[in-house]
Amino acid sequence: MAFHTRSNSFPSRPHLIVHEADQHLCRLRSSEATCTSSSSISDKLSGLQDLHYCTENLLQLPLSQQALSQEQNDKYANELLDGSIRLLEVCGTAKDSLSQSKECIQDLQSIIRRRGGESALTSEVRKYMASRKMVKKAIHKAMVNLKGMKNRSAFSSLNNDNETVAIISKLRDVEAVTLAVFESLLSFISGPKLQPSSWSLVSKMMQSKRMACNEETEGNEFSLVDAALHKSADKAQNQLEKLESCIQEQEEGLECLFRQLIKTRVSLLNILNH
Repeated sequence: MAFHTRSNSFPSRPHLIVHEADQHLCRLRSSEATCTSSSSISDKLSGLQDLHYCTENLLQLPLSQQALSQEQNDKYANELLDGSIRLLEVCGTAKDSLSQSKECIQDLQSIIRRRGGESALTSEVRKYMASRKMVKKAIHKAMVNLKGMKNRSAFSSLNNDNETVAIISKLRDVEAVTLAVFESLLSFISGPKLQPSSWSLVSKMMQSKRMACNEETEGNEFSLVDAALHKSADKAQNQLEKLESCIQEQEEGLECLFRQLIKTRVSLLNILNH
């Protein structure tokens, strides 16, 4: 998945921008029903980048700026602003989780490639599992915060301007879809519950090189690595390479999205400070 850059030009008529936002929202919503594979996650991250680029254009419209700057709408504008920082925090958690996982994966791959001794391999596997435990803990905390973001007050104090309601509602929709994608990503990274660390593990890995293993484990790249580490070094090495590639692609997508989320937050701040 190539995460592309975008030009600064955008449609001049408001309804074209709104229509474009609706198309991105529709595509991302429809993708929620698809399987949570690495390719689908990367596609969703790319789609989110497109959506937030479009949102940035939407925020530049005088109609949007007028709606958000009205005093009676301060409550909802501030909710969107608070939501923007939380989205950045969740995105940061995902980035840190991927970075930490990749570092441990590379260390483990290095030991396997060098045919390190059982003691060294045991140490690296334990390090990887400890890292996975820390990542899962951070993700659990982030998921709790995500649930708290889903509650939003009704439009009771908004004025009767249908366009104002439409603009704020659209921005809320963007936030909701972004949350859903982040939830899928975090669940993907978290993977299954780790098994207890009884460490006859490495001996089993070494011995199983000479054994045929017919059982195939289903799951995403993270879960496959967790399972492979309980089978064979060769199996683990193959899955570790796939996982590293998967992480690299998702890191690139998150970095592009993170920059776009910052731009959106800056635009909201500029509107509220005028």
